[in-house]
Amino acid sequence: MKIALTAAAAVAALSLAGCQKADDAVFGQRVHAYLMAHPEVIREAAQRLQTNEQAAAAKASTEAIGKFRSQLERDPRDIVINPKGKVTVVEFFDYRCGYCKLAAPEVVKLIEQNPDIRFVFKQFPIFGEVSDTAAKVALTPAGKAKALELYKAWMAEKALDDTILDRDLTAAGLDPAGARKAALDPAIQRQILDTRALAASLKIEGTPAFVVGDTLIPGADLAALRAAITVARDGGLKKLG
Repeated sequence: MKIALTAAAAVAALSLAGCQKADDAVFGQRVHAYLMAHPEVIREAAQRLQTNEQAAAAKASTEAIGKFRSQLERDPRDIVINPKGKVTVVEFFDYRCGYCKLAAPEVVKLIEQNPDIRFVFKQFPIFGEVSDTAAKVALTPAGKAKALELYKAWMAEKALDDTILDRDLTAAGLDPAGARKAALDPAIQRQILDTRALAASLKIEGTPAFVVGDTLIPGADLAALRAAITVARDGGLKKLG
């Protein structure tokens, strides 16, 4: 703070020296010379700018979550595990996303060990045709009935492709051909488009992304996810009743 005040005073003094209009070129040279002699002022200004931008982004994110909370947490078309849970966690994910696969074991653990966590899966396919197919199949009535089983299977696959999709569907007791046919339902495509629009409104550009209360957690930041859940349990985050 002292450095910043000194810099401000120096610039002000330069601009008012002699109580007459300073020559722009001379003034610019003096400011440049001062900043070159005190580069820490530039670093401090950059840090201040970054802090302000982060605060503005967080505020905008919180406002967007509040605006779209119903679509986030209570879309009746979504796959929801532990529907009676008191703390809602939403995940935007892709079955072929490497970071989603890294987070998946923790997601499964949260679901299976914490019945108070109401987990909402948002199908957000961004990695091509196989991702699209998997998302659509998962949203069919048969897919929803096997939602967690398919999630575990497909997230465990290092290289998900059509052959593996069908193999895992068969292992789950589903008919691959029937599931693929059901996945052509225009309503399912509409749901995925709605999810993409929602992600855009929240400025979610990649997967995974988690939302807990008013907090958006981009990426597989599991520590931040656990922390947000803890705060939510303590009543510190807004939840839709």
